[in-house]
Amino acid sequence: MREPFDTLPSRAGPLGRLAAIVLLLAGGLAPAAAQTRPGAVLDRGMPSRGGYGGGPAIGLPGLIGIVPRLIPPPRAVVEEEDEPPRRAPRVRAVPESRPPPPRRQAAPEPARRTPKRAPKLATKPPGPPPARPAPRHVAAPAPVQAASAEPGEVPGEVLFALRPGAGPRALRTILTRERLDLVSSDIFTLVPVTLHRARIRGGRSVGSVVAALARDRQVETAQANHAYSLVGAAPTFASVQYAAAKLRLDEAHRAATGRDVAVAVIDSGVDEAHPALQGAVAERYDALGKAGPPHPHGTAIAGILGARAQLASAAPEARLLAVRAFSGETASGAQGTTLHILRGIDWAARARARVVNMSFAGPRDAALARFLAAGTRGGTVYVAAAGNAGPDAPALYPAADPNVIAVTATDAEDRLFPAANRGAHVCVAAPGVEVLVAAPAGAYGFSSGTSMAAAQVSGIVALMLQARPALSPGEVRSALARGARDLGAPGPDPEFGAGFADAESVLRALPAPEVAAQQASGGMSAPPAPDPGRENP
Repeated sequence: MREPFDTLPSRAGPLGRLAAIVLLLAGGLAPAAAQTRPGAVLDRGMPSRGGYGGGPAIGLPGLIGIVPRLIPPPRAVVEEEDEPPRRAPRVRAVPESRPPPPRRQAAPEPARRTPKRAPKLATKPPGPPPARPAPRHVAAPAPVQAASAEPGEVPGEVLFALRPGAGPRALRTILTRERLDLVSSDIFTLVPVTLHRARIRGGRSVGSVVAALARDRQVETAQANHAYSLVGAAPTFASVQYAAAKLRLDEAHRAATGRDVAVAVIDSGVDEAHPALQGAVAERYDALGKAGPPHPHGTAIAGILGARAQLASAAPEARLLAVRAFSGETASGAQGTTLHILRGIDWAARARARVVNMSFAGPRDAALARFLAAGTRGGTVYVAAAGNAGPDAPALYPAADPNVIAVTATDAEDRLFPAANRGAHVCVAAPGVEVLVAAPAGAYGFSSGTSMAAAQVSGIVALMLQARPALSPGEVRSALARGARDLGAPGPDPEFGAGFADAESVLRALPAPEVAAQQASGGMSAPPAPDPGRENP
C-alpha cells in the first residue's frame, strides 16, 4: 500500500522529498500558464488620430500566395454544396516509438478504458513519479489525401468534362472505372461546358487520375480542382486616409462616378448592412451554395470599390454585384476553389457585369483561363491583385493571365509594397498600403496588400466605362497605361507596370468616342460587335 505524500519515510531523505515537491509543483503550474494569452478588442468606430484602438479590424494574418494543401481528407458524408475546406495543419514527423496525438472525439470509443484522473497533490506516491507504462501504439491513418496533392490543389479532387455526345452512361462508366465519387455537375453558359467534380478513392494522386482521364476518348478536359486564397496582409495602422487624394478622386468624380456600371466582386461575404455600404450592393450570388456570414476581406474590397457615406471610394455610384466564392477561417483567411470561382465568373457574365474584381491568387488553371478569355471577348474587363508572395515568387493567377489587368500596391510615398509580386504582367499600381477600409459589424480599420490596390483600379475602370460605355477591354488597358504616372525606372517595369493609376489622368487619356474599338494590347482581345440585346450602363 502506497503511503501519502506528507508521510514520506525518512529513507527518502530530505533531498529526495525536495525533488519530489519541485517536480509536482512544476507539473501543476505549467498548464495554468499555458492557458493565459492576451486578447484584442475590435474598435467599432472611426479610428481616431494616432492609430486604430485596440487591435486589427480586418486583414489576413501573414502574406498570402499559393495555398498548399488547403483541404483535409474528405468527410465520410459528402454534401452536394460544401464550404471550401480549411487549410490542413502542417504535419510533423513522428518517431516510430511514439504514437501520434489522439484525435478529439465527441465520446470515447467503447473499447477503450477511460484513464483515471491524476491523484491530488496530497496523495502522490512516495519517491520519484512512477514510470508511465509504454503507450499502446495506434497506427496513424496514412496521409493519403495530403500526400496526393500538389501545392495549390484541392487534395483528392478532379474536374473533368465529357465530349459532346457522351451521355450519362459514359459518365457512370468513367466514374466506376477510375474509382471516383461524383460530388457535383455544373452547367456553365459563358463557356458552354458541364464540369463534373469528383473525389478520388484508393489514395491515388491527383496527377495520375488526371492523366488516366485524359487518355479516355470520351473525356474532353481533365484537371485538378485548384485552390486559391484571398490576397491580403496583416492589418497596419495609420492616422490619415491618403488614397482618395493620391488617386485624385475628387477631380475624377466631376466627370464620372461609375453610375450604374455593374462591377462584380468575387470575394468572401460582404457586410451589406455596413453604414458605408448601404444601397451599394445591387445583386448578390453565393457560389458556395449556402449562405454565410460577412467576412472582413470581402467587406473591405466592396468598400474600397463602391462605398457611400463616410468612406471615400473609387466608384461611389457603381452597381456592386457581390459574389461569395470564398469562405472559412484559417491562418490565411478565406479560401475558394476553381469550381467556386468559375461559378462566380459565369454568374457575373449572366448578370452583365462590365468589370470583375478578383482580389485572390493561386496557380495557373486551364479552365479559369478559358472562362477569362470568353468573358473578355464578350467585353468584360477583369482586374486582379498581383499577389503578396514577394519579389522572388513566380507569377500568380489570375493576375498573370493575358486577359487580366494585374495591379500592384504602393504606399503614401509612392513606394512599392515590399511583399508585392513582380513581373512583366503587372499593368499599373494603386494605393494598397495602410488603406482605410470598412469591416463587418460597422467597424473600420486599416489594411495593406495588392487586394486593396486592385479594388481601386476596378473602381477607376467603372469611371472609364461610364464615360465611354463602348470601350473594349483592350482600350481600357491602353488608357490605363497612357494615363499612368511613371514610377521607378523610366517606362514600364516589372515593379510598377506602367506606373500609378491616377484616376483624373486616366479619364483624360480615354480615346475619343469615334476611335475604332480595335486597340487591344497585352493579349486582351477586343470584343465582337455589340449585341443589340445587351444593355450598356
